[in-house]
Amino acid sequence: MLRTLRRGLPADCDALYQLEERCFDSDRFSRRQLAHLLTRANAVNLLAVSEDQRVVGYGTLLFRRNSTTARLYSFCVDPAARGTGLGRELLQALEQAARERGSQRLLLEVRADNRVAMGLYRRMGFIAHRWLDDYYADGCAAWQMDKRLDVSETPDAASAD
Repeated sequence: MLRTLRRGLPADCDALYQLEERCFDSDRFSRRQLAHLLTRANAVNLLAVSEDQRVVGYGTLLFRRNSTTARLYSFCVDPAARGTGLGRELLQALEQAARERGSQRLLLEVRADNRVAMGLYRRMGFIAHRWLDDYYADGCAAWQMDKRLDVSETPDAASAD
């Protein structure tokens, strides 16, 4: 599957909403929330777009002023594109975007029952540090995970692990 990674645009709001619908049973973003992330938030939104211009994955990083920690706020890969290496590719690009903004650490929360996502994050060097009871709307717990970002690390070096 050929794909490109690019920055999210306000015009991508509906495509992201549809992707959220395909990927998540609950705790999905509304169109209004997605529009905010694409236009007004202190964020980087990277989209994976298939050859036929369909959005098949995306990730959102949030930044706080005067902080060297970026937060992976949302991350999803279309079920039809899972197992293709897209998650790893997208996560590497998001890490690089965080480094370019001066971030030294990347923080995320992941559903405790999402073993596939947790496996990806662990393989990419994230460490689970904190258990969060009743974190999601359906009562599911989460793990808070983080990773130190080496400013000199390149995507090629990260894939050598």
